[in-house]
Amino acid sequence: AETDVQEMVRSYDQRRQIVVAGLNTIGLPTFTPRGAFYAFPDIRRTGLTSDQFCEKLLVEEHVAVIPGSAFGASGEGFVRVCYAANMANIEEALTRMDKFVKRQN
Repeated sequence: AETDVQEMVRSYDQRRQIVVAGLNTIGLPTFTPRGAFYAFPDIRRTGLTSDQFCEKLLVEEHVAVIPGSAFGASGEGFVRVCYAANMANIEEALTRMDKFVKRQN
């Protein structure tokens, strides 16, 4: 059982690293989260509000993220990205988010 837990921790750590690196590469500054399964990238450079970003990303690229404004006024300009998904889905979501962000500039 101990090795199963260790493997799960390693797997989530790998996903966290890939998501944070991917979001930073896309141009959405993201700090490495210490816990949970969520990253909180800064989307302000897109010129969209958190709500606009989430709605357009869902409609145009079929990627669902949560507006930071759902977590209080200080969350505006950010979105919550969950990385509790398989690696293939994470990589596809990052590819789609990259295309989306490039269209906003």
